[in-house]
Amino acid sequence: MIKAFACDGGRLRRLGETGSADALRHAVWIDLLNAAPEEIDRVQQAAGLTVPSEADVSEIETSSRLANRDGALYLSMPLVRYAEEGLRSVSAGFVVSPDRLITVRFAEHRLFDIYGEQVSSRSAPPSSGAHIFVDLMEAIVDRQADVLEQVRADLDSISHAIFAMGVNQEGGRKAEDAILRHTLGQIGRIGDQISHVRDTQVGAARIAPYVETTAADWLPKDLMPRLATLRQDIASVSDFDTYLNDKLQFLLDATLGFINIAQNNVMKVMAIASVVGIPPVLIAGVYGMNFKNIPEYNWAWGYAWGWGLIVLTTLIPLAVFRWRKWI
Repeated sequence: MIKAFACDGGRLRRLGETGSADALRHAVWIDLLNAAPEEIDRVQQAAGLTVPSEADVSEIETSSRLANRDGALYLSMPLVRYAEEGLRSVSAGFVVSPDRLITVRFAEHRLFDIYGEQVSSRSAPPSSGAHIFVDLMEAIVDRQADVLEQVRADLDSISHAIFAMGVNQEGGRKAEDAILRHTLGQIGRIGDQISHVRDTQVGAARIAPYVETTAADWLPKDLMPRLATLRQDIASVSDFDTYLNDKLQFLLDATLGFINIAQNNVMKVMAIASVVGIPPVLIAGVYGMNFKNIPEYNWAWGYAWGWGLIVLTTLIPLAVFRWRKWI
């Protein structure tokens, strides 16, 4: 699908999803979403630029993601998008030239659609493809910050739930196990989100200085301060991402610590039961031996004596454990 936008009377006007060759030649922004081969050929002929394939924009080498060919910048980076199964990374490509911007996508992303809807109604719309590109990069960084802010709120909720278990013991062991299992799942999901944001952040951190230096001779001068600010925003998002990653690791360690405590409690109960059970079993075994000359057999109170020893040897270890505050 092709979405093309052109400057018309100082405003950015959408040309439609399947613009003609003449319309595409005058387009300042061409957005390709899962474009068919014939659509790609039409855009390449009209713009005089090569449209990268899905394999091209999915490359991870810096030399493949950042290139300057035939007077145009070929850039690619992963983007974070919401899907039914959660946050996912999708690759996007940008072809930036002095005349126009071509964006190449192979999955839906609301950021591009929202920007396309809003930019046409602006009182001061962007005047070139480079301006649109910087607008999109700023929106991407803002999106990263929004996701990380939500991650911080989720981590705060997890932190409260984890450390509340050390104070509130209501619900029993089953409830505690359920909370710990749920918490581990949440931490894994948030860790996945942070990793996706980090991928996008690394791509943006590479692109901003590259565009600023490589396209300095034809890039509009009013974009230089915006690119400098964009680099600062990327750095601040990166620092916040690092902080959240450290907090996530701390909460993971805390959760595993509570799991270890729960396991140790189970092992402590088993150890106490085994220690307490040894003396009664020993006494029962002694008096269960089939020898004729066991004097207690002839006592009138021999049976009560045996039971008394068993109960006494059971209570003494329990009393010692209680006195030492082990239970």
